[in-house]
Amino acid sequence: MKKDEFESEDQSNFHQVKCKIQQKEIEDLQVESECQKDIQQVESEERSNINHLKNQIQRVESENTQKKDESLKIDGENQFVKIAKEQSESDRMSVSIKKKFRKELFSKFAKAIKNYELLKPNDKVAVCVSGGKDSMLMAKLFQELKTHNKFPFDLVFLVMDPGYSAKNREKIENNAKNLDVPINIFNSDIFENVVNIEKSPCYICARMRRGHLYNKAKELGCNKIALGHHFDDVIETILMGILYGAQVQTMMPKIKSKNFEGMELIRPMYLIREKDIIAWRDYNNLSFLECACKFTEQNFANIENENEMNSKRKKMKNLIANLAKEDVQIEENIFKSVENVNLATVITYKDKKGVRHNFLDDFDS
Repeated sequence: MKKDEFESEDQSNFHQVKCKIQQKEIEDLQVESECQKDIQQVESEERSNINHLKNQIQRVESENTQKKDESLKIDGENQFVKIAKEQSESDRMSVSIKKKFRKELFSKFAKAIKNYELLKPNDKVAVCVSGGKDSMLMAKLFQELKTHNKFPFDLVFLVMDPGYSAKNREKIENNAKNLDVPINIFNSDIFENVVNIEKSPCYICARMRRGHLYNKAKELGCNKIALGHHFDDVIETILMGILYGAQVQTMMPKIKSKNFEGMELIRPMYLIREKDIIAWRDYNNLSFLECACKFTEQNFANIENENEMNSKRKKMKNLIANLAKEDVQIEENIFKSVENVNLATVITYKDKKGVRHNFLDDFDS
């Protein structure tokens, strides 16, 4: 009996212990489950935070990209506007030559080329651009002539820098850009070479400049150089020859170079009036170099008064202007005077070879 009671008691104790163990296991499982939930919650929160950060980064990157795109778009639009403005200005200037000033400028330009046979098929012309109003307009007129394509010829827009100041060179470059003239610039040291010459520095400078232009043009494969002398230059030269040179001569529309074989100098602006060039310049609100010579730069403050402008050409310009006030035909008459030379009424003249002839040579024959 006691044995059975003991066994029963043992079984009861074992059962209790077992129940406690099971209870402990259940509690441990519950704790583990709760810990797992906590871990999952933390991980979920961390993923949520990471995703939030990723979204913020993406949003910032997207905003930056959008701003960059907008900035690029604005820069592109500004650049387009700038280019369009430059093209618009260049087009406006070209249109003014073709329409508003066609009669005064392009028609006379084409007439001089035709009358004096200044261009021939397959010519390659170095259009000499000094930076002044005359040569810049000449460049535009050549471009316009090229669009008509009557016969093939090539152009090179040649600029020689004889020692310009940085300001003057920049002005030439900017004007060429605005006019859409693709200039070819080369350097020389002419100003430095003539700066100490006291007698006729302008004459020597002009001769040296022409020599450099011939040489560079020939190097580039050109057979002609074009200079921007106009109608007023021609008639002033005629009077200067008579009054200061004691000779009747003119500035020819074309000449063959004596020092550069196969090269010619042409003056296609020969029939164009200076007042019409000025009108075109002012109509298009353009500003060109008046004179880029270092002598002028150094002394400009002292020569603004017209009475101090003692050059012979300036005197001729003023003389012609005063005569034209009394007779509007004066300028045309001076120009035509060298077209109507009658050798029978000339006492002495030279032929093309430089041989002098006197009216007495055949007076009694």
